[in-house]
Amino acid sequence: MSSDQAADPAEQTSGDAPSTSQADVERLQKELDEARERADRYHSNWQRSAADFQNWKRRTDQEKTELTRFAESALTTDLLRVLDDFERAFMSLPPELRTFTWIEGVYLIGQKLYGLLQARGLTPIEAAGQDFDPHLHEAVLREDDAEGAESLVVVQELQRGYRLHDRVLRPTMVKVGRAKEESTDEPTGETGPEGLNEDTPTD
Repeated sequence: MSSDQAADPAEQTSGDAPSTSQADVERLQKELDEARERADRYHSNWQRSAADFQNWKRRTDQEKTELTRFAESALTTDLLRVLDDFERAFMSLPPELRTFTWIEGVYLIGQKLYGLLQARGLTPIEAAGQDFDPHLHEAVLREDDAEGAESLVVVQELQRGYRLHDRVLRPTMVKVGRAKEESTDEPTGETGPEGLNEDTPTD
C-alpha cells in the first residue's frame, strides 16, 4: 500500500470534523431554544396562576367581609326594635316619674345599647328640615298642600332611620311638605300623625 493511500482515511476524518461540530452546535442551539420556550411557558403559567390566586383571595376576603356585614346588619336591625321601644317608652314617660332612680337606670341601659351599636358603625340619618331624599327617607304622610310639589322637605320625623357603616340600614319614616320657596299662604295640614294625606283613610 502506498503512502498516499494510507493518508486518505486520516484526511477524510479531518475533513468531517467541521461538519460534525456544526451539527452539534445546531443541535445544542435547538435544545436551548426549546428549553427557553418551555421556561417562558412555565413562567407565563406561573404568572397566570399567581394572578388567579390573588383574585381568588381578594374575592374570598370580600365575601367574608360582606358576610360579616350582612350578619351585623341582621342583628342590628333586630336590636333597633328594642332601641325603638326604649325611645317610645321614655317619650311617653310622665315628667314626674323621670326622677326615679330605677327609671334613670333603665334609661342608662338604653343609652348603653345605643352606644354599643354606635361603636359597631351605627349612625342616625338626619331628617327633620332636610330635603326629601327617597334613598334616606320613607314618606308615609304628606301635608295637604304638598300635592304636586316639585320639591319636598321633611316636616316631621316619625321613626328614626339609621346607617350601618356606609349603607342605609333603615330609612327614616317621615312626613313631607312643600319646600319653603314653594309654600303658599294657604293653611297647611297638621304636623302630627293625625295629619294624614287624602289617600289615607281616617276614623
